Amino acid sequence: MTTLNVFDTRSWIGRFAEESENQFDALTDLDRLVGDGDFGMNLRSGLRSATGRIAKDPPGDPGSVFARVSDAFLDTGGTSGPLLGLWFGQIAAVAGDHVTATQLASAVDTATVAVQRLGNAQVGHKTMVDAMVPAAESLTAAAAADAGVLDALQAAAEGARRGAESTRSMLARRGRATYVGEHARGVEDPGAAAIAMFFAAAQSKGITA
Repeated sequence: MTTLNVFDTRSWIGRFAEESENQFDALTDLDRLVGDGDFGMNLRSGLRSATGRIAKDPPGDPGSVFARVSDAFLDTGGTSGPLLGLWFGQIAAVAGDHVTATQLASAVDTATVAVQRLGNAQVGHKTMVDAMVPAAESLTAAAAADAGVLDALQAAAEGARRGAESTRSMLARRGRATYVGEHARGVEDPGAAAIAMFFAAAQSKGITA
């Protein structure tokens, strides 16, 4: 697949929502160890709302799909809701019926910078940013090498997964995980895990070359 269309984007978000249901318990358990235990619920609630909004008012292009997701998260509670709402809102800036890897990479990079600015988080702070940044970097590098969207998203998924896994050894510098200190070591950040899940969902059944 060289570009991303509205049908692919809807399928992608649908699979992300399905995975949030499948991983609800795992994400909740992670957040109980490093936070207040509501991340799984907030992610699931946001994505249930997003898929409902998409079904009720079908978007006509990829950017509008991401906009529905953004609106849903902005209406979701917890710390993660506004951050994910901002992130998807910036990604929603992609224009056109067929989004290229270059367009998507630019939007994801802008979105990640916006989240870093709002949350005052950097790589190494044990937050979702630890997955967002390597995903954005990998997506940008793949796009620069003239990769199609599917290959670029595979690179982003690999980068996000590495970033999420790296949080296990970190001492938290931002968020509620800072309250538990050393007890957070060895635990993957649930926000970073969710970002990895999002990009991995693009590689699942449904999007084809």
